[in-house]
Amino acid sequence: MKDNKISMAVIRRLPKYHRYLSQLMDRDINRISSKELSKIIGFSASQIRQDLNNFGGFGQQGYGYNVEALYREIGKILGLDREYKTVIIGAGNLGQALANYTNFSRFGYKLQAMFDVNPRLMGLRINDVEVKDVDLLGDYVRENNIDIAYVCTNRSSAQQIADILCKNGIKAVWNFTPVDLVLKKGAVVENIHLIENLFTLSYFLKENE
Repeated sequence: MKDNKISMAVIRRLPKYHRYLSQLMDRDINRISSKELSKIIGFSASQIRQDLNNFGGFGQQGYGYNVEALYREIGKILGLDREYKTVIIGAGNLGQALANYTNFSRFGYKLQAMFDVNPRLMGLRINDVEVKDVDLLGDYVRENNIDIAYVCTNRSSAQQIADILCKNGIKAVWNFTPVDLVLKKGAVVENIHLIENLFTLSYFLKENE
């Protein structure tokens, strides 16, 4: 990220802007004010303006925002104007579900291969992507210039897999294991703890009862 003064909270709101702007384009809405957008997205108009001003603003007083232009610019900020080569490590239920999710490819995340330790899965094709022996992972990542690895292994092997990925030049890891992975400097990780999100949901359910 070029400007480390931009808060993580702002960065994490950008994908939501991108998604809602896409929905507005589907409805053939060409422009929108921050006040109108706030009613749709749930953030205050002031918050929206502050967030977007971190990157140049994009709006015009008295006109609002051009929906398609803003969608395109936020896509560039999020790095969606290029393609990423990806691999999945762990071809179980979660790994297969990720492989079958077509929106990844739509936004430029191109799945190249899957890896697993289970010999019964090797050679299997999930959404036309082959499952390979995990012993081939390091060479494959290095030789194919893989950008992002989705790690869906068990807890015990997750950090070892992360070390292999980093040693062979991985740039980013999307981690679905129940441990926080530590990557060497220069590589980035997003730790996704599904059970923690579920715990949060159950908290709000309890509070509403």
